[in-house]
Amino acid sequence: MNIKRHIPNLLTLGNLFCGTLAIIFAIKGDYTFTALLVATGIVFDFFDGFVARILNVQGELGKQLDSLADMVTSGVVPGIVMLQLLVNAFDTDAVGYFGIDKYGATGSNYPYIGLLLTLFACYRLAKFNIDERQSDSFIGLPTPAMSLFVVSLPLIAEFASQSLFVDLVQNKFFLITVTILLSILMVSELPLFSLKFKTFSFKKNAIKYLFLLVSFILLLLLKFVAIPLIILLYVLLSVFSNMVKK
Repeated sequence: MNIKRHIPNLLTLGNLFCGTLAIIFAIKGDYTFTALLVATGIVFDFFDGFVARILNVQGELGKQLDSLADMVTSGVVPGIVMLQLLVNAFDTDAVGYFGIDKYGATGSNYPYIGLLLTLFACYRLAKFNIDERQSDSFIGLPTPAMSLFVVSLPLIAEFASQSLFVDLVQNKFFLITVTILLSILMVSELPLFSLKFKTFSFKKNAIKYLFLLVSFILLLLLKFVAIPLIILLYVLLSVFSNMVKK
């Protein structure tokens, strides 16, 4: 038995384990642990591919397993978190969405819009598996980026000191707009750069170094508020990079 070829798959299963736990904490409304587990799962997601390349054990099983794990951590979890945020934004009884009441206190069905993120994430992951153009870059917003964006929103509402951002992430129209835009971005044909480094040359990786530097500064200054801004920066820099190349 070749144990070496199973090491990346164990890391992938670590991602799945974190995502499964994150679902439980998201339903309970513990968004701090939800975000921590999602972030840990995404770290596992990054290193499974990295380790597979280092050990030269890349294969179809790992590719399929990776997408299945991502579907939970970066598909199901953000859908549930967005649903919960919309439940609160519409002043609906959250208990009603998990088996006690039929609809909740107000009877609103609008919070289910948040589950669009789960559906579009599933479509994107399936599309990614058969798209040979995405070996060195991405076409459409990666699901981990979408997931980080979404799970950061309740943290902003709870911990941010800037009232403008807090009010924004509790606004139902903002949340619905974010859901629709993120869903479209995931399945769009927009080319986005990858953070994989083939060389460490500044000239060849200038856009990546700029992104990492600005992201670090934003995190220092704004903390949780920085996360959705970093995802927005990632999209804008990719668009700028595409324009320069053309």
